[in-house]
Formats: sequence, structure tokens, C-alpha cells
Amino acid sequence: MRNSFSSILVLMLAVLLVFAGTAAADDSLAEIQEKGKMVVGLDDSFPPMGFRSESGDIVGFDIDLAKEAAERIGVDVEFKAVDWDGVILSLRNGSIDVIWNGLTITEERDERIDFTQPYLANSQAIIVQADSDIERKEDLADKVVGIQLGSSAVSAVESEPEVLDSFKELRQFSNNTEALLDLQTSRVQAVVVDVIVGRYYMSQREGQFRVLEDNFGSEEYGVGVREDADSFRMAINEALDEMIEDGTAAEISEKWFGEDILLK
Repeated sequence: MRNSFSSILVLMLAVLLVFAGTAAADDSLAEIQEKGKMVVGLDDSFPPMGFRSESGDIVGFDIDLAKEAAERIGVDVEFKAVDWDGVILSLRNGSIDVIWNGLTITEERDERIDFTQPYLANSQAIIVQADSDIERKEDLADKVVGIQLGSSAVSAVESEPEVLDSFKELRQFSNNTEALLDLQTSRVQAVVVDVIVGRYYMSQREGQFRVLEDNFGSEEYGVGVREDADSFRMAINEALDEMIEDGTAAEISEKWFGEDILLK
């Protein structure tokens, strides 16, 4: 009987220690609320997700979502432009609290950070000039193809080595704006980019570009947080759910895309 009682006591203590350790480890939401703000890392040249307006203010679809979510969590929001190629490192070392900027959920990223629920569907589109003779991926052979350094488009293209090896060059740019400017001036013959971003650029330059039916795969956007920041991640998820349910997210989407494109 004594041995049984001792075993039960040890088990209960072990369970309590696990719960205590979990509670102590996950004070991520409390830390953000105590700080009074969440710092959002982003590429500030990534329209329509996040970019600089003519006045220099950071604006965009994800910017509006992040502002609304922060208000519902009860904190201010600060937007911090970072080098996109090093954005995961910026999150992991604490320079920023979240990545909210058209961040594609990938297996590689998921090994280093955690994600909220997906909120937007996307694909890696191939953008060419309107009068280009390129019609499919096979036509990219011996062509110079532009892509953003550190973007999910890189891994998407690399996942099809036979197509990649057919390129004359895969030219990497610090941002999509530069890549599409080079497409406009024929310094590259195609750009692989998030279809949401590509179509936004096309709407600003009507008649200059077109999107091929072929693409480099479908994907989803999520908000990136540090590993094990579960309470903070769950608070963002709850804010997103509320925004979708009460129509606020749809209003933001219609403002930037002319329709509600959020995942339900």
C-alpha cells in the first residue's frame, strides 16, 4: 500500500511539474501585453501586403490586418522593415515579435518558427510581358528568370530541378519590385512571384504583364511567431477568427483586392 501511495504521489508531482513548466515557459502573450506592443517584421516593398506609400507610411493588406489584430489583443503595433532574406533570424533573435507580410507556410520554415492558422491561399505564379511568346514552364528554357532572394518562390522553383536547370539564369533580387522593373525593361524574361502580389502589380500597370496558367505550386500564408509562443499565437488566431466572423477582415480584403479572398 505504501509503495502504491508513493507511486501515485510521485506521478502527481510529476504532472504538476510539467504543467508548471509549461505555464512558466509560455508567457509569450503576457510578455507582449506587458511590453504594450507587438513588433511586426516585414519587407516594406511588398505591395499590396506591406509597402511604403508616397508619404513614406507603411501601408498594405497585412498592415491593416495586423493593426486590427493588435487592437483586439490590447496592444499597440510597431512595423519594422527588415532584410527579407534574414527575417526568420530576426524573429528568432527577438528583434521582431511576428512576421506578418505574405509569409508562406513551408516545411523548412515550420522547422524554425511556428505559424498561426493559414488565412490566405496563394500560388507561385510566372509573370511575363503581355506580348511574350512564353506560354508554359518549358518555354523558360534559356531565359533569364527573376525571383526574390529568400522568398518561398526560390524553394518552389528549386523543387523542379529539370525546369530550373533549363534556365539561362535564375537572377535573384532583394525585392519583387526590382524584379518586376527588370521584367518591364526586358532585363529578365519572366518573374516567379506570389500570384497575389503579381496580380496587384498588373493592376497598377494595365496591359504590360500577364500570368501564365502554369505555376510552381499552391501554398498558404500564415503569421510567423517564435517557437513555443503558444499563448501569443493563439491570441492572434482568435483575433483573426473574430475579424473573419464579424466581417472586418472582408472589408480589409475588399479595400485591397476588390473582393473577400480570405480563407474561411
